Amino acid sequence: MIEAKPIKLGNPAIERSAAIAKALGHPARIAILKILAQRNTCFCGDITEILPLAQSTVSQHLKALKKAGLIKGEVEGVRTCYCLNPDGVKELKSLLSELSDELTQTCC
Repeated sequence: MIEAKPIKLGNPAIERSAAIAKALGHPARIAILKILAQRNTCFCGDITEILPLAQSTVSQHLKALKKAGLIKGEVEGVRTCYCLNPDGVKELKSLLSELSDELTQTCC
């Protein structure tokens, strides 16, 4: 049996992974990421035409995704144009890949 290494919960990599996981923790946020991947850029109003959600709800989800670094928003007049953040998407892919590799190394 392999002895487990101690893990600190305050570890920045673990904290970052948890923050990204939290941002992905709602189906609407996954849908928004998929919409942005298909369209390259979008305004909040564009998303509300696709998803059955109020504009204020979509705005809150966009805020959570932006805070996690998965999307960027650029103000254009009175509206904000959103797009995927390539660096955030690469980080997400890396974190999920590393976690998946760790979990499958010792899986039954």
